[in-house]
Amino acid sequence: MEAVVGLLLMMCRVSHGVETYCDGRQDGAQCYGALGGTVNIQLMDNTSEIPRYQLSKNSLKILDVKKKNVITKIKEQRCLIFPGNGTFRLSNLKRNDSGSYTLQTFNSDGRTSGEWTLQLFIQAPVSSVLLVSECLSQGERRVSCSSEGGDSPQYSWTLDGRTLTDAELSVNNESNNITLKQHVSGRLVCSVRNNVSNVSKEQKISTCGAGLLPLLFLPVIGGVISAVVIFLFVGVAVICAQRRKPNNKSTKHKVVQNDYEEMMSLSCSSRGSKWRKEGR
Repeated sequence: MEAVVGLLLMMCRVSHGVETYCDGRQDGAQCYGALGGTVNIQLMDNTSEIPRYQLSKNSLKILDVKKKNVITKIKEQRCLIFPGNGTFRLSNLKRNDSGSYTLQTFNSDGRTSGEWTLQLFIQAPVSSVLLVSECLSQGERRVSCSSEGGDSPQYSWTLDGRTLTDAELSVNNESNNITLKQHVSGRLVCSVRNNVSNVSKEQKISTCGAGLLPLLFLPVIGGVISAVVIFLFVGVAVICAQRRKPNNKSTKHKVVQNDYEEMMSLSCSSRGSKWRKEGR
């Protein structure tokens, strides 16, 4: 038995992937294993005093140990063992390894002395995290966090090692997409995790500066406004001048007409005086 266990342990050492641990000694325990990895489930404290025990998956017997003789019902050997500490080890995990596992123990008379069940869930681990940020028109910054692989990923954010506050976040933020307010800067970290993995990505962010743009463009805006005002005054002056031209022309005409009438009156007066003198 020891030689068999030693061989199985050696085979387990060459397996690759994420390795997880679970305490399955309580009925109804939930355990998680990483797809392609290894899960170690402690089922009992000690198996040396148990004459016989069986492990079944979804009511199908996969392991039967009687007086230290191991009988496995699994065709392919993937390190199914029960070492002395009561740990069940399963490597190269596959999707169909998920399910309900039941352990039964028996006394020397062959009667059931205990039975409990655990649930095993196989999840794909998160492999990498990508952070993308962009400045918005109002000076806010939108940051998106995405992950490759990973079943049921959960996202969390920290800024300079602490959780982001409502004063730093705009409303209606999704878990993997956040919008930071204008004044926020520092070391931003997005963490993505599930029950078998935890990966994070860090990015140094600074303020977008959009809130300063109006101040920078104040001279330009003032110049534009001044030019518009000048053009308005010039336009009004031109319109007024054009409206006054007919009046000036009329006035000039009246002056000329009055001068002409005055000249004719003087001429007539001088002729009248001449005629009177000749009549004498």
